[in-house]
Amino acid sequence: MKACGLIVEYNPFHNGHVYHLEQSKQETQADVMVAVMSGSFLQRGEPAIIDKFHRAKAALTSGVDILLELPYVYAVQYADLFAKGAMLQLDGLNVDDVCFGSEEGNIEPFLEGYDHYLQEKSLYQSTLHKYLDDGLSFPQASKKAYESINLTQGEIDLSQPNNILGFSYVKAVKELKSSINPRTIRRTKSGYHDPKIEHEIASATSIRNEILTSQEMTRNAINALPQSTTDQLLAYQQKSGSWHSWESYFPYLQLIVHTRSVEELSQIHGVIEGLEYRLKQTVQEAENFEQWMHLLKTKRYTWTRLQRMFAHILTNTTKNEVNEFDQLEQAPYLRILGMTDNGRNYIKSIKKDLEIPIFSNLQEHQHDMLNIEERATNAYYAPIPTPKRKQLKKQELTGPIKLF
Repeated sequence: MKACGLIVEYNPFHNGHVYHLEQSKQETQADVMVAVMSGSFLQRGEPAIIDKFHRAKAALTSGVDILLELPYVYAVQYADLFAKGAMLQLDGLNVDDVCFGSEEGNIEPFLEGYDHYLQEKSLYQSTLHKYLDDGLSFPQASKKAYESINLTQGEIDLSQPNNILGFSYVKAVKELKSSINPRTIRRTKSGYHDPKIEHEIASATSIRNEILTSQEMTRNAINALPQSTTDQLLAYQQKSGSWHSWESYFPYLQLIVHTRSVEELSQIHGVIEGLEYRLKQTVQEAENFEQWMHLLKTKRYTWTRLQRMFAHILTNTTKNEVNEFDQLEQAPYLRILGMTDNGRNYIKSIKKDLEIPIFSNLQEHQHDMLNIEERATNAYYAPIPTPKRKQLKKQELTGPIKLF
C-alpha cells in the first residue's frame, strides 16, 4: 500500500483541509492518508480550540486513515524544528510521499531553492545573525536572510507563510536523508492568516475568530466546515462547557509567574534575553491575557513567539528538555490518535518492518517525551471543571479512536 503523509493542526478541520486531503491523494495516487497532527498546543503557541481526539475524529470521518500525534516538544516550535519532528514521525511510519499546501504550488522551485540555499548557507546564516543582533524578530531576520540569497523573488518567494513552512519540510526531508518524496499543491482562496470568513474555503484563523467571538456556531462558520467538524465542535462544547482560548489560562499563568523566581522562569524554554524580568514587571499590570501580550510585545518579540513562551511556562517545559530532543535523528515512538480500517490494514502490512515502537495506550509505556506530553495534557484541560475534565482525559489512557 502506498502512503501519503500530511502535516496538520486541524484547528479546526475545515473545507480547505478537505481540499488538501483530496488533492494530495490524487497527486500521489496514495492508498492510505497519514496525518501527523499537533496535540493540545499548536505551532503558533495557541491552545487548540477543541482537544486532539475530537479533531482526530473529524478528520478520520472525512478521509484521513491514520492520525499520528506530533509530540509537544516539536509541535510548539519554530518552523524548522516543527518540520523536523513531523518528518521523523512520517518517516517512522514508512510513508512514501509528503504533500503540503503552498502559495507556489509546484515542488521544483522548492527543490532548486534548497540546492541554492546549501550553496549560500554561510551567507544566509551570517545575515540572519546580523539582523537578529540588530533587534529584528526571527521571522523578519529570516526574511532578510532569504532576500540576501535571492530566495524571496523569482522562482520561489520565501516571504509567503506557507512557502516558508513548505521549504522547512523540504529541508527536513533532505537533512534527515529521508526517502520521503516531497510534493506540494497550491492553496486556494483564503490566505493563511485571513481574519474573516470570505468563502466556503476559509482560514482556520478566521473560523476560530468567528466561533470564539460569537461563542456559537454561526452560519458563516458552518458553511466553511464539513459536517464532521461541526459535529465534533458541538460535541466538545457540550462535554467541556466551552471551547479553548488563551484567556481561559490567564489566571494560571499569572499564578505561575507570581510564584516562580526569576531564576526558575529563566530555565523555561522560550524565556530568553531577559524576558523573565519583563514577565515579572508586567504581571502586576495585566488584567487579561491579551493585555499582557501587548505589554510584552516589542519589535523583537512577535506575538507567536510570546504565545509559545506562555505555552512552555504553562507546561513547565525547560530549555534542557527541548535541547535533549532536538538533536534526535529518529522518532523515539509513534503515537496513534486514531485510525480507520484502511489505516489498520496499512499498519499491519508494514509492522514487521518498523524500527520504532507504536504507542496507543499510554498506561503501558514510559518515555521522557511522554512525560512532557502528560504535562501538556494536564495544562490544556486545567480550565475545565473536574468531573468533565476527568471524563475527557480518559481517552488519553485508552486506545486510539477506531472508525471500522
